[in-house]
Amino acid sequence: MDRIEIRLSGSGGQGLILAGIILAEAAILDGKNSVQTQSYGPEARGGASRAEVIISNGNIDYPKVTEPDIFLALTKEAVAKYLGDVKKGGKLIIDDSIELNDFILEDLKLYQIPIIKTAREKVGNEIAANIVALGAITGITEIVSQESIIKAVLDRVPAETIELNNKALHEGFKLIK
Repeated sequence: MDRIEIRLSGSGGQGLILAGIILAEAAILDGKNSVQTQSYGPEARGGASRAEVIISNGNIDYPKVTEPDIFLALTKEAVAKYLGDVKKGGKLIIDDSIELNDFILEDLKLYQIPIIKTAREKVGNEIAANIVALGAITGITEIVSQESIIKAVLDRVPAETIELNNKALHEGFKLIK
């Protein structure tokens, strides 16, 4: 792995900025280099949000994602806005509630999984969808180790939510088994 580019996108309030930070920290725990950037619409909650992470074994000369190898989308708007950037042969990980009839997905490996539903029904809180997504990304791509993503999540989330987030992460792992 020279350089892996990851884009996480959805709407503000879904916690994808935090997910990007956690993913970058997990990569560093694994001894890799990592950078994380973010942007969100002016309306923040409910507007478009995007977190980007680059993970590399070598130096990272350019900190912007241009052609994501991995693209996670939690909203149809995110798919519409960023699908065209994904590298040929890239991995598209999307919530299974997103209708894909309008999109051309050739040359992409599609993973359509119940991220939001799992957070709501198995974890008991839809706000944990970002952490369920991190578990799924880790299971699909193995870009970071499970040990490092667990440590990064538990180090970053508020103490009173550790149990909930640990459960969310493990439910994400289970989605891929």
